[in-house]
Amino acid sequence: MSTNCRASQALAHLRHMARLDAGGPELIAPVLEALHALVGFDSSGYFYPGADGALDAHMEHPAVQAAVPDHFDPRILASEARVFHNVLQHGDDIARHPHGPRSLAQMLRVPVDGLLRSDYYNVVMRPAGVGDWLSLPLRTPEGRGIGMLFLFRPAGARPFGSAEQLALARLEACLASVLRPAGLPDEAGEVLREGLLVVTPQGQPLWSSPEAEALMAQAFGWRWRGVGRAPLPHALQLLVQRQHSPGAPAPDVALRNAHGCFHVRAAPLAAAAGPGEAVALHVTQRMEPGTRLLAALRPLDLPLRQQELAWWLARGLPESQIAARMGISANTVVYHRRQLYMRMGAASRDDLLAALGVTTLGVTAPAR
Repeated sequence: MSTNCRASQALAHLRHMARLDAGGPELIAPVLEALHALVGFDSSGYFYPGADGALDAHMEHPAVQAAVPDHFDPRILASEARVFHNVLQHGDDIARHPHGPRSLAQMLRVPVDGLLRSDYYNVVMRPAGVGDWLSLPLRTPEGRGIGMLFLFRPAGARPFGSAEQLALARLEACLASVLRPAGLPDEAGEVLREGLLVVTPQGQPLWSSPEAEALMAQAFGWRWRGVGRAPLPHALQLLVQRQHSPGAPAPDVALRNAHGCFHVRAAPLAAAAGPGEAVALHVTQRMEPGTRLLAALRPLDLPLRQQELAWWLARGLPESQIAARMGISANTVVYHRRQLYMRMGAASRDDLLAALGVTTLGVTAPAR
């Protein structure tokens, strides 16, 4: 397949995802897969506001992901502020960045040799193998920050140029639509994994199941350092405090990130013998129905029209509304539906859902 053909297909897939009523950081993996065919880069990163307003980070390359905790060290944050015009330290910083893509050189406030001598470069960039980047802040139409995308090239590689900046700029609205969160997760999704963490009433971890250790690392990213190595993330500390409220329902926190949807619920524990108290934190990872549907559709290699039609059929829309959403006539919807059913070996909408391994998903968000 030619480079131009791959780029055209990647662009079509991004635009297809933007038309659906699903979105959020959990779609970053297919977004990056498409971007690789449109803008040449070695690895990438995505920073976005987490459940407590602090930044979450998803890095495509393990070496870059390993440098994320160092990025948020106060000494390194101070170094970042000295060498760059705009920093990325809090969720609110995304909206403060100028519109459009910018290269590393355009963000520097010091000469390149000043960057190379900085703590930020030597602690974060050099160990991660980052020599240049393009950054793109994504915003809602109201101006609220959605996330900030970074495309990295290693030291010694050709720097990003105006052609790559222009290609990324043309995708800004599409990327914002795909990665804009559709809302907090509910508890209707399929349970993937569960784990248990036990802490003191003051929030000091006492014990963790192996499943909880892995899930906490995914749910809270760089803010989770492991049992016994650092205090609980702020959101979990608040959760532990709330379980003391008399007569209140069991407190919980819900969050979504690049790894999926998570719920953590707190419940008091009494000692089996003698005095003592503890708090159980039950963590659950779920896959929401919409995410399950996208995962089921992706490997089928359906034409994009049929893939989009399958999405809206599974969402329970009548054909008249599907026609309006897809911008085609009702007769064209019927034609594509017949083609889709034939391809999937289905005779009805229920057969299609069964073939995809999903149940009917009611529309819960407006078209975007």
